[in-house]
Amino acid sequence: MDFSGAGINLKPQHYDEAIQLSDLENKDESVWFEVHTENYFVKGGPRLSYLQKIRERFPLSFHGVGASLGNPSLLTLPHLKQVAQLVKQFDPFLVSEHATWSSSQSTYFADLLPLPRTQTALASLCQGIEQYQEAIGRPILIENPTNYLDFVADMDEADFLMEALKRTGSGLLLDVNNLYLSSKNTGMNLDAYLDALEGERIGEIHIAGFAIDENFPERLLIDSHGSPVAEDVWQLLEQVLARFGPKPVLLERDDNIPSFADLMFERNKAQSYLERIPSKNNQVQLKHHEVILD
Repeated sequence: MDFSGAGINLKPQHYDEAIQLSDLENKDESVWFEVHTENYFVKGGPRLSYLQKIRERFPLSFHGVGASLGNPSLLTLPHLKQVAQLVKQFDPFLVSEHATWSSSQSTYFADLLPLPRTQTALASLCQGIEQYQEAIGRPILIENPTNYLDFVADMDEADFLMEALKRTGSGLLLDVNNLYLSSKNTGMNLDAYLDALEGERIGEIHIAGFAIDENFPERLLIDSHGSPVAEDVWQLLEQVLARFGPKPVLLERDDNIPSFADLMFERNKAQSYLERIPSKNNQVQLKHHEVILD
């Protein structure tokens, strides 16, 4: 499957409108939807029924938020079994998780915390990725984190992630909003970061809105997913697409959820950015629903 349309992360209040979208005579074949995998850890009921209807009509992607890949000692077998069951049932065209940690000593933090970029942390992340991929029987994409503080590290973040991809055969979900926030919060050099990435390993791109911390309005941006995409993030998306070619682009909105029409309006803007970019040879090829990293 060779696909590079724009999608939105699907919320339950928009199920019916998404299904109706598939019935339009002039429907956009490039539309797709992504869901948070853990929201479907149920044995039945209307949520899975709706997801099946969506899957029958649109490409579907799973995006995990609870695996804590950076701390694989707490990556539980029940969690992996539930993910594997969903992947088997719905066969999403992409599966992704975060290159972060969320748990320590059996305590779970409801956050996606960046890893220290050390050799020890790299080995732990790779172990977590490999466990996840082995459980579901396919490669995944890992997402770059949002950074709020700069700290001493053995390597730059882009090099850290590229090494993890090479060791595990996984791909990259490049969150452009996270990258922009990290650059503003910590002074991370965007050009150097992008120079270090291998375009053929990018399987998906995320965009989202952010918030400004009221206590530090001059220097701290929060990855809130609660507002429209900022103009600077749109510009960075355009730069990334021009550099790496068309990739599936996902609009995230997880707070202050607007109407489906408003989300589709913003999604259509992302699609227009994709349509300006000619296809490139380094575009990720999706074959039999797997990321092929040649």
